[in-house]
Amino acid sequence: MDTSDIRSSEGGEVKLTSIAANQTELEYSDGVTILYSYSTPVAAFVPGVGACCTTKHYSATTSRHINAAVTRWGASRHNVEQVEIDLLAERRAAV
Repeated sequence: MDTSDIRSSEGGEVKLTSIAANQTELEYSDGVTILYSYSTPVAAFVPGVGACCTTKHYSATTSRHINAAVTRWGASRHNVEQVEIDLLAERRAAV
């Protein structure tokens, strides 16, 4: 795993971690973590909520990425529509 610390446009810290080939996580200073499979946000860990995972099926590989992240996060899984993950990722990108 390769990890880099970066700053958001608002000055907050974001940790960028390359988990493995085609898997990347962005972890924000408030604990929210977004998992990208290839270039698509597919799951997020939200403190106090758990793991929010897309209900959209992309591929067997992306499903494995999501399952591994939920295990790594040690969180309860909540299935949500892809639009919810997209909105969270877009709001975070704007910060």
